[in-house]
Amino acid sequence: MDPKDRRKIAQAGLNAVHLVVLTGMSGGGKTVALRALEDLDFYCVDNLPASLLPQLVGAVLQDRGGRRMRIAVGMDARNREHDIEMMPQVLSELAGAGVQVHLMFLDCSDEVLIKRYSETRRRHPLAMRNVSLADAIAAERRLLRPLMRIAEKVVDSSQLNVHQLRRIVATDYARATEGLTIMFESFAFKRGLPLDADFVFDARCLPNPHWQPQLRPLSGKDAPVRDYLQAEPLVGEYLADTRTWLEAWLPRFEADDRSYITISVGCTGGRHRSVYLVEQLAAHFRQRRDSVLTFHRELD
Repeated sequence: MDPKDRRKIAQAGLNAVHLVVLTGMSGGGKTVALRALEDLDFYCVDNLPASLLPQLVGAVLQDRGGRRMRIAVGMDARNREHDIEMMPQVLSELAGAGVQVHLMFLDCSDEVLIKRYSETRRRHPLAMRNVSLADAIAAERRLLRPLMRIAEKVVDSSQLNVHQLRRIVATDYARATEGLTIMFESFAFKRGLPLDADFVFDARCLPNPHWQPQLRPLSGKDAPVRDYLQAEPLVGEYLADTRTWLEAWLPRFEADDRSYITISVGCTGGRHRSVYLVEQLAAHFRQRRDSVLTFHRELD
């Protein structure tokens, strides 16, 4: 590592910089994971050579005035083989300089990867003439195996949709953010409570758009459903009381060093009332906080 870069990092203070490196199988969800970190206010760069990581950290520190920094970098088989081989050494040097280094490996079964490439008709980065997709995937797996062995976390995305993967990444790295990250989640009681909910609000007492034939196929994100619920005084009262309670109590959890909290709102089907309330709550708190996420279990 260049002495100038080491000096910049040291001057920023120990634990001031969180660097998340996302790597893994092409088609495994790295782009989705990178966007999830972008939502958490990470400075994100995709496909950066390993040799440039120290310069990136130093440049971001200089640009941001030494404030606590969150940086995420995507790295996969598009990099030169030499860059992948030197990655463990570069990460070790950064950690030695005081950077909080996190390496996440996104894995996926060969069968699912082949299906994803077939459906999207994308070209695998290692696919060349006379090289089958299966052989390209096998070659990539061999190339990235050393990184998988040293990864802080390995996520198998074979059975995950993009929203589930996004949520896993956000949950894992919310601790690198400043303050409290809030996840607002809608769900259907008929499918059970979310296992990771910290607070659950029951919206089944509110007027139900499901019984309006023209609204039934829509969701709480659609304007006709929003208009219907906004016109109901009981919905407005419920929303105001929920906002007031959360505004009073969220700072208490934040003061207790909580970095992530999930607030779940449920209704019968998880498509109308709960979705509407989650969207309204998230919009309200985004005006006051940096890290507010949403997840609609029955829609996503």
